[in-house]
Amino acid sequence: MAVREGRLETAPTPLARVARREAGVNRRKVLRRALLYLGVLFYLVIAVFPIYWMVLTAFKNNLDLYNPNNFRLWFNLAPTWTHIHYLFTKTIFSTWLVNSYLISALTVAITLVTAVPAGYALARMNLPGAGPLSIGIFLTYLVPSSLLFIPLTRLMSDLKLLNTIWALVLVYPTITIPFCTWLLMGFFKTVPMEMEEAARVDGCGYFGALLRIVLPVSIPGILTAVIFAFTLSMQDFLYGLAFVAPGDQKPVTVGVPTELIRGDVYYWGSLMAAALMVGLPVAILYNFFLDRFIQGITGGVGK
Repeated sequence: MAVREGRLETAPTPLARVARREAGVNRRKVLRRALLYLGVLFYLVIAVFPIYWMVLTAFKNNLDLYNPNNFRLWFNLAPTWTHIHYLFTKTIFSTWLVNSYLISALTVAITLVTAVPAGYALARMNLPGAGPLSIGIFLTYLVPSSLLFIPLTRLMSDLKLLNTIWALVLVYPTITIPFCTWLLMGFFKTVPMEMEEAARVDGCGYFGALLRIVLPVSIPGILTAVIFAFTLSMQDFLYGLAFVAPGDQKPVTVGVPTELIRGDVYYWGSLMAAALMVGLPVAILYNFFLDRFIQGITGGVGK
């Protein structure tokens, strides 16, 4: 006990000190958790708000959309399907969408058929100059599209492919194949050599080992290459604008802005509806493969 200013004080017991310490620890845990949730909420708002704004704009009435006195973040008038109806009846949006998916699917197929054996050969077959060659392949990916579309336009003209989707089917792999070859080459190197040696002991050649052993183990890397090639083909604007002029041959990334932006008139409702219908399904689909995509990017493989 201690006397302080005429008062008798009792020293805290060990249990009281432990209780105070635990209370302090709990307060710090609550504070850290609250700060974590606030940080997550901040990034969640950044991620979700563009989608929310697209939905809002796609279904807002024009009188509501262009009135500056209205509250911007919610519907002041009843929602409408007018913008989506305009998109499908006054434009050939469905044709643009089919063109984009067809171009992307063919680009992915060409990329895999070329990049998988090329990456495997550079990674496993001890080819002379494989290291410098792999670096050179990757460097070709770094050449900007703004430098390439002029000579490629001349090439597509000589091949009589201008103003058709086949020009894009032929051009996009020139971007996707170098990067995917470099990506898969690094991924194939992480596959244990003992697995292939065991396959060769059982009678498999290089192709058999690739088909039966390496490819099943390398699914995350292959999926990453598919996502990259598909995404690049779906989001490109420059090549589509340079190589394709007829409306029924345009991909959706070119058809929507060229048909729905007329001078200084922007069809914002239909523009946002198109962006929503193209982007949201792809984003949801990618979400199902997110774990494998991350594993492919980081080059991880289970032994």
